[in-house]
Amino acid sequence: METWSGLCPGCLHLSVGIWLMIAAHSLQNAMAEITCASCPTPVQLHLEELQLGMRTDPTEEPGTLQRIRVEFKELRVSDQNTGVIDADNETGVSVEDVPQQHGTLNGVSAKKDDEPGSSGGSQVRGGDKGWEPGEDVTNAARPRAKRSGPEFAGMDAGAPEDRGGSLLDGGNKQGRSEFRRNREEGRGNNEPKLTSSTFALTGDSAHNHAVVYWSGQNSSVILILTKLYDFHIGSVTESTLWRSTDYGSTYQRMNDKVGSKTVLSYLYVCPTNKRKIMVLTDPEFESSVLISSDEGASYQKYRLTFYVLSLLFHHTEEDWALAYSHDQKLYSSVDFGRKWQLIHGHVTPNRFYWSVSGLDKEPDLVHMEAHTPDGNVQYVTCRAQMCTEANRNYPFPGYIDISSLVVQDDYIFIQVPTSVRATYYVSYKRDSFIQTKLPKYSLPKDLHIVSTDEKQVFAAVQEWNQNDTYNLYLSDTRGIYFTLAMENVKTTRGLGGNQMLDLYEVAGIKGMLIANKRQDNQVKTYITYNKGREWRLLQAPASDLDGNDIHCILPFCSLNLQLQTSENPYLSGSISTKNSAPGIIVATGNIGAELSYNNVGMFISSDAGNSWRQIFEEEHNVWFLDKGGALVAVKQPSVPTRHLWVSFDEGRQWTQHTFSTVPLFVDGVLVEAGAENQIMTFFGHFSHRSEWQLIKIDYKSFYSRKCTEEDYQTWHLHNQGEPCVMGQKQIYMKRRPGNYCMLGKDYSRILSAESCICRAHDFECDYGYERRGDGNCRPSFWFNPSTVSRSCSQGQNYMNSTGYRKVVLNNCTKGVKEMYTARKQQCPNRPPKGLMLTSRDGKLTANLGSNVTFLVHLDEGDSLRTNIQLDFGDGTAVSYSNLSWTEEGIKHVYRSAGIFRVSALAENMLGYDTTSLYLHVTCPVEHVQLLAPFVVIRNKEVNITAVVLPSHSRTVTYFWWLGNNTEPVITLDGSISYTFPNEGMHTITVQVAAANSILQDTKTIAVKEFFKSLLLSFSPNLDEFNPDIPEWRQDVGRVIKKALLQVSDFPAEQLLVAVFPGVPTAAELFLLPHKNQSQGRKKSEEELEQVSNVIVSALNQNLVEFELKPGVRVIVYNTQLTLAPLVDSSPRHSSSAMLMLLSVVVLGLAVFLIYKFKRKIPWINIYAEVNQEKEQEMIGSVGDSTPKITLSEFTTSKELMEKELEARVKRGVGNACESTREIPNCTSV
Repeated sequence: METWSGLCPGCLHLSVGIWLMIAAHSLQNAMAEITCASCPTPVQLHLEELQLGMRTDPTEEPGTLQRIRVEFKELRVSDQNTGVIDADNETGVSVEDVPQQHGTLNGVSAKKDDEPGSSGGSQVRGGDKGWEPGEDVTNAARPRAKRSGPEFAGMDAGAPEDRGGSLLDGGNKQGRSEFRRNREEGRGNNEPKLTSSTFALTGDSAHNHAVVYWSGQNSSVILILTKLYDFHIGSVTESTLWRSTDYGSTYQRMNDKVGSKTVLSYLYVCPTNKRKIMVLTDPEFESSVLISSDEGASYQKYRLTFYVLSLLFHHTEEDWALAYSHDQKLYSSVDFGRKWQLIHGHVTPNRFYWSVSGLDKEPDLVHMEAHTPDGNVQYVTCRAQMCTEANRNYPFPGYIDISSLVVQDDYIFIQVPTSVRATYYVSYKRDSFIQTKLPKYSLPKDLHIVSTDEKQVFAAVQEWNQNDTYNLYLSDTRGIYFTLAMENVKTTRGLGGNQMLDLYEVAGIKGMLIANKRQDNQVKTYITYNKGREWRLLQAPASDLDGNDIHCILPFCSLNLQLQTSENPYLSGSISTKNSAPGIIVATGNIGAELSYNNVGMFISSDAGNSWRQIFEEEHNVWFLDKGGALVAVKQPSVPTRHLWVSFDEGRQWTQHTFSTVPLFVDGVLVEAGAENQIMTFFGHFSHRSEWQLIKIDYKSFYSRKCTEEDYQTWHLHNQGEPCVMGQKQIYMKRRPGNYCMLGKDYSRILSAESCICRAHDFECDYGYERRGDGNCRPSFWFNPSTVSRSCSQGQNYMNSTGYRKVVLNNCTKGVKEMYTARKQQCPNRPPKGLMLTSRDGKLTANLGSNVTFLVHLDEGDSLRTNIQLDFGDGTAVSYSNLSWTEEGIKHVYRSAGIFRVSALAENMLGYDTTSLYLHVTCPVEHVQLLAPFVVIRNKEVNITAVVLPSHSRTVTYFWWLGNNTEPVITLDGSISYTFPNEGMHTITVQVAAANSILQDTKTIAVKEFFKSLLLSFSPNLDEFNPDIPEWRQDVGRVIKKALLQVSDFPAEQLLVAVFPGVPTAAELFLLPHKNQSQGRKKSEEELEQVSNVIVSALNQNLVEFELKPGVRVIVYNTQLTLAPLVDSSPRHSSSAMLMLLSVVVLGLAVFLIYKFKRKIPWINIYAEVNQEKEQEMIGSVGDSTPKITLSEFTTSKELMEKELEARVKRGVGNACESTREIPNCTSV
């Protein structure tokens, strides 16, 4: 969504008819993307699409033809570029005299009605035929329609302030139909005659779309591109290019010039050289561009390697253009599209802009919103043909929200991503970015830039408590401090589902706005002459068309106007004004207590809204002719007509003229396409099956001569008799009503402007102040007027606000100016107060090793004499002599994970202030291993540990699923104690969450009343084939179990083999009692002892072996009994445990002696030599899928004490293998 706004660069003033189009979904969002009124949106490839209403009933009369419905999605204009939005938005018109396109915050569209195509781009639905205005725009970006939807094209206006290009609807006759007639029309015999001619396109009867371009500037060339758009497949299947060299009297087919089989989709004209034309082919057939340098007489074809979605022409260089592709890439061309060079590989749609003259040093500078590989968005600038990474600049230090970059006139706007309220920044005249200041509790859900063309920013804000209304705010010159101009401006839902804001900027008179305000469940129309400083209701006419008195007393009854500018650029809309006709306002409205859409009529004001007259009882389209010296009116297109009405006395009297012998459904009118000719073109259709009709009307016969000095009179602008408007008395020169003379092109509008004495209404409330019932500005409850900016240092002066500021561009002098103007005062000495510390992105988390930027803000204090100290909490601190050194933020990189207390101290001679925050620095988890015994005793507490790499003290959350529990136990510690109450096999699962990563490990534990275990070792050849992964350990354990079962008749389900991680390879054999212990525990213990003896005997005789692979046999050895041959929870085994400890000592001594005297035990010697300097390691247990980790990384478990025996043995011959896996340096604090 977006806004039309402001004025084009170089224009002194541009009044705008504002149709703010707001996406319906934006009302649901708490934070708005930035949209703007005259954003430099790329030249829209599809400016609009018009389709005729179709009868579904063959018997239906033409008079019942369905009214054309217009769906306007998005439209932007720019002072450097005007045009429609991209294909996604299906937007409509771009024209020559439209203000420069400005960036948008979130989808509000504000338009200038006075400018060509001011009525807006459109898509008309309801039929099968549609006309699209031609694609000439002044620096407009023109997006191309998607293949899945209707297409749009742009149009160009003729002379400034005039509508350019034509929009046509109609059918095709078999054969050529052309005739010329002269007819006397009007109410009397002395009325001037109209000269008209009609042309019907032939051979294109099936074509349902058309793009029309009339360059104006005294050129007689008109180009029309007709297309057959197939809605089923979503593309153009046929096209015909027509060209006229006589203002539309005749047309010539140009298909042989472009290729008879070439399917064309869009037509564009260079805004700075109207002779240069660019036509794009439909990419469904081929991707090419056709270029003409002679107004479309001949073409050259160039292949493209991408599908163009939108174009943006440079505002001064005729051969420079930017092209946006379907895959979000941005290209530049400096030879009018013959060659293209990639600028950036991922750019946000419609968020790219050419440089602004006078502000950017390089004319070929491109501003864009670019995406990083990790999904973030940055504001990037570079030169169009030199945009490598090394040549790119980043004016804003940090990431921004998507679709928030707006480069418009003197301002650049961005929105930063935060987790709380929306935060906006502005750069004025390319200075550093400063956070904008709305009233403290406005809390915007949606913000749109309406205009920036009068040295201040006009914004529409939907606040937290609003659903279908917006508040209007005006800024200071720098665009930083915003004050309220009007509350609760009405919005209405358009035909396309968009929200539209009822706000209209009157063309030709600076500071004059009309708005519809919702109050007490009623909507009334208000007008202001001083940019929202004061608003009043409109006085209704004194009488109706029949001369009957109208008794309408303010404030109970007033005139209420519909403020929608037309979504069809070739229809006038419900309100019209023109720069060259200041003071004349034509609008649809009603008289009553509130705005109504029933029983409406047409009203006109000739004195800038002070008084009104009714001119028609039905809705009409009204256009300005001859620089506004005459008015022409035609009924709404829902009814066919043969007549038009013309007035030369500002709507007091109207004369009727016939322009067609057959009633025509008027789909659009092109008025004043040429600067020096008096030609307008009607386009439409006689019926839903008729040909496309183009009716050219020459109204030169209306004028008998050119106007002389005697034909003009002066008109004084006033506000209900008050002659001072915006601080000056303005006198305009206007043609005397009723004079049939032609205005000259150098017609002067303002005769004189004299400054007035300043009075209270020339001043608005300053930031932080509100206007009370007595008319005075008082501080808001949240604002402390005694607060002095921290930039105010001792010995300096500051401007102390009186609560008022003069309305921007108000030209009053003297009077109360000194009383209301801020006063210069000396900066006082004061202690620091209101110290705040935040991270730039507003988050309290950061990734390890990333740059964290801290922002320090001080509400009060001498920034130049206040020392700032910042302690990062990791043993690092910095100190700054004054606050100015911290404006760009303080950056720090944390080298370890943890939770850090970051504290700031501001101190000067008068006092100090402190603040702090807690920052979570996290590092993604790469590995987790669950350590738990394989077999445990029932009802005996057991310790379970999760080892995480990299280590994450205090920044990891552990989720434990123990036994059959469905809900996890959540801890911040990596260890947990648990008692299993029941025998059986139990599964333990742990999930570890850190940063954005979650890892899991699972282990199965056998729970028994008692058990017996043996430690196993293997012949050294097994280690050569040990990849040390969980799956291998599982498979080897299964083979070992099978080999052990061959030497004993012990039940397989009572035998468990667990292979330990690491090398040398070791395992533990568990002998479990039978589930049914009815024979008694003592007997079961004796049975386990017997089986153990059998297995030990077999192991000692080397009878247990298995074949790992052909030719590789592995022998299994009995290393040593565990500490508890029979383990249970009773104390009677403590003596046997002590005996085992003694046996361990003896065994360790024996091994040491064997090694010392070099006994010939080959495999011991091998490990003594190879693993001399290595450390034992342990990795994932059975079922584990994790890589190696060294033993030093793990916590030893009680239940695995048996392994210590083997470790002691190995220590005599060397350390265990050391893992070679590289562990990230992610240490904890």
